[in-house]
Amino acid sequence: MALSLSRRSDRITQAEIRVMTIECEKVGGINLAQGVCDTQAPLPVRRGAQAAIDAGVNSYTRFDGLAELRRAIAAKLRDYNGINADPETEITVSAGSTGAFYCACLALLDPGDEVILFEPYYGYHLNTIEAVGAAGAYVRTHPPDWTFDPHELQRAITPRTKGIMVNTPANPSGKVFTREEMEIIGEAARRHDLFIFTDEIYEYFVYDGRQHISPASLPGLADRTITISGFSKSYSITGWRVGYSAAEQRWAEVIGQMNDLVYVCAPAPLQAGVARGVGGLDRSYYERLLAEYGGKRERICRALEAAGLPPSVPQGAYYVLADVSRLPGTTGKDRAMFLLRETGVAGVPGEAFYHDGAGDSLIRFCFAKADAELDEACRRLARLP
Repeated sequence: MALSLSRRSDRITQAEIRVMTIECEKVGGINLAQGVCDTQAPLPVRRGAQAAIDAGVNSYTRFDGLAELRRAIAAKLRDYNGINADPETEITVSAGSTGAFYCACLALLDPGDEVILFEPYYGYHLNTIEAVGAAGAYVRTHPPDWTFDPHELQRAITPRTKGIMVNTPANPSGKVFTREEMEIIGEAARRHDLFIFTDEIYEYFVYDGRQHISPASLPGLADRTITISGFSKSYSITGWRVGYSAAEQRWAEVIGQMNDLVYVCAPAPLQAGVARGVGGLDRSYYERLLAEYGGKRERICRALEAAGLPPSVPQGAYYVLADVSRLPGTTGKDRAMFLLRETGVAGVPGEAFYHDGAGDSLIRFCFAKADAELDEACRRLARLP
């Protein structure tokens, strides 16, 4: 037998987010493509990690994370999300929320299973599902509020369906799923005995008085929901790779085993730093964070509107999808490359978030940037012909 790549590798392609980041680097542009979150990490988090390094917290942690961090997460889930999770048996600290989702997929999905994704979806969710041999199924959401048709959700469910993926607030659309929508999803999951996988990494970025709703907090959904989140975004530590999942014990036990197999543990001193943040930062920190990013959202949306690229104002997260149909080209990639050449501003082509090539009139921009860089990006957009 000749040497060859695995069949699974045929389904996995490099994310367009990474591709546009590389293209941006080639021209020395401003990268609004990748959610690199280049604002400053909070002081208690930085000091906590440094103190842990100085104290010699350099060995493996327990497979599911430091006890102090699991306890802090449990308290946060209770107080903020309305979820009761036992830190000893139901929480697994992993290598970011992406790692947490991968371990959940390894534990709960078989080859041939399907997981429903709401489009536009985050490409890493689909890639992770496909990496374990499962497949995506799709329910389209529609601007300006990115609503979905409950009948389309029902039609998407087949005998192969094993779960529904809910990203709220959503990347790339910024949609914040309402309680009513969560109840519709929950009713479908109960009726067809499905898992609900969540990605709630942007849970603190919810604008205009909206409320973040965790599916596991709703009646009858805790036993089938895998709640996934982390700290990369709220603490601006995307490179630390500290996230977690929370699930009923029978699911969490195997998710933890998969986490041990793939990652062993998340970085020990960085877990300690995050624990300082989760346990020590009060509500005022998150209020300031929201106000800061609300201002960034306003500036980028205003600049896009003035440039003739109408934005779909996000309800949450820190991305905005803009209508770039006036730019030359037939695909989103054509238009994204034109924009990069003309202005030096990089975004992600919209078709990266759809399974069927839709989205060719959209580009996603990330506004999690330091003010000086974001303002320069806005000035460059103003020069667009």
